[in-house]
Amino acid sequence: MVVKDGEPLELFNQREVIHLRDVKGLIWLDYRVLLGTLIYALAYAAVTFFWQRKGYRQPLARVVLGGSSLTLAFMLALGVGLGAMLNFERLFLQFHLLSFTNEFWMLDPTRDYLIMLFPRDFWYDATLFCALATTAGAVALGGAAGGYLLFTGRQATPREDG
Repeated sequence: MVVKDGEPLELFNQREVIHLRDVKGLIWLDYRVLLGTLIYALAYAAVTFFWQRKGYRQPLARVVLGGSSLTLAFMLALGVGLGAMLNFERLFLQFHLLSFTNEFWMLDPTRDYLIMLFPRDFWYDATLFCALATTAGAVALGGAAGGYLLFTGRQATPREDG
């Protein structure tokens, strides 16, 4: 609730409130999937690093490097493919059609404050930020794994005296 001209005003109408509730559900689903993935990855890494023989670290690094490479390839294909085939408006529409089972997300920018507060450019920037953060994470993990493989590969190579 906000105050306008000294009078209390409900900022969001019922459609907007229902849509925000639906969005909250999707965000909590994302959190649960992320937490499950994080727990699995940390458990796998812990088992590999602490309870297995030393020789298992290089295969782990190869898996991380492969996953990072796959993520980068996917991000490139997604960016190039969708960028060429679809504009952001169409991508945003497809996202909403896949994510929501009702029509409460169809809001009017001339009267619905939710759209006024979070216009198309906000969502474009947020999508770009998420894509760049994912790419940066893949580069960082892939770089660390590749560096580890490079360093341990050079250490394992016998030195020639001559």
